[in-house]
Amino acid sequence: MTDAIPIWAIVVDYLMGTVMWTLIGRFGMRLFLPEESNFFFMRFFVRVTNPLLKLFAPITPEFLIGPFIPLYVAWFFFIFRFYLMPWLLGYSVMGMLSFPLESEIAVGVNYLLGLILK
Repeated sequence: MTDAIPIWAIVVDYLMGTVMWTLIGRFGMRLFLPEESNFFFMRFFVRVTNPLLKLFAPITPEFLIGPFIPLYVAWFFFIFRFYLMPWLLGYSVMGMLSFPLESEIAVGVNYLLGLILK
């Protein structure tokens, strides 16, 4: 499936996808827990994503409420993956790159469901 995509593109996409999903995870956890929670996953999400939020602070609108800022920053990583990666790979149409990270996860889930439902 990913044989036609160069390895550097897969690595960059996996990194960007992991960052994007970690930011989305922080947003989701923030719906149920305060940022200063002692829960391991919440502490992990906050510690890992705080540098990114500080990096994006100059372009983050002031009117955004705190819990939505990680989702806003995750949007930039999605846009990079959806538009810039195909351009870097030489596709003539933007958005043609299917996300290798999510594709591999979908294949794994499909395989596990096939084992369970047999």
